[in-house]
Amino acid sequence: MQLDFQTREITVKLVYYGPALSGKTTNLQAIHHLASPEARGRLMTLETRDDRTLFFDLLPLTFKQGSLNVRLKLFTVPGQVMHAATRRLVLQGADGVAFIADSQKAETRSNAVAFADLRKNLADNNLDLSTMPLVIQFNKRDLPDVRTDAELDQMALLGKEPVFKAIATRGVGVAETFLGLFDLIWAKLEREHGFAAKFGLDGVAMRAEIAKQLGVGAIRGSTPPEAWR
Repeated sequence: MQLDFQTREITVKLVYYGPALSGKTTNLQAIHHLASPEARGRLMTLETRDDRTLFFDLLPLTFKQGSLNVRLKLFTVPGQVMHAATRRLVLQGADGVAFIADSQKAETRSNAVAFADLRKNLADNNLDLSTMPLVIQFNKRDLPDVRTDAELDQMALLGKEPVFKAIATRGVGVAETFLGLFDLIWAKLEREHGFAAKFGLDGVAMRAEIAKQLGVGAIRGSTPPEAWR
């Protein structure tokens, strides 16, 4: 999190992480499509000849709340093994992570390798996975031979991270994942910095405004943490 008193702006960094071709860039493209023109900035991509994201996508969203502007910067990392240094660099200063997993059973090992890589790169940046706001999205639910809903529900019960199901190419589950991560990030920032008292930032109102700007309204089953109230 960065706080610029001169511009009266808080910048929060969200990173979409996961194996190659799991749908990280597609998530950002879907959010960019959902966001109102007033809220969204330019979606910047840098791609290789085989259309895989090489470095990162950056999608800034800006919302006015209280006496400050809140700027959300969304990044993706390249999933290919050879770009480990870039992933580590993009994770610097991250306030929260959305891990985008591939639902196909054949990609189970790739998901596990990418998650282990996330853990290592966070540690290399002096960030702790156990305290980092983190959500997990299982994408590509429309493909054959995927993990069943029951398996994912059981996984969600066993872990502490919220688990979302998505078909990012259709925009399904994209906003839920994004708002779920925002919930965790803002609850942590409020506990650590007390933005509500210092700057009049109302987390519940901000979340409602973000949902409105994404054109999704209230999302069933996704509510702000008690720490916001």
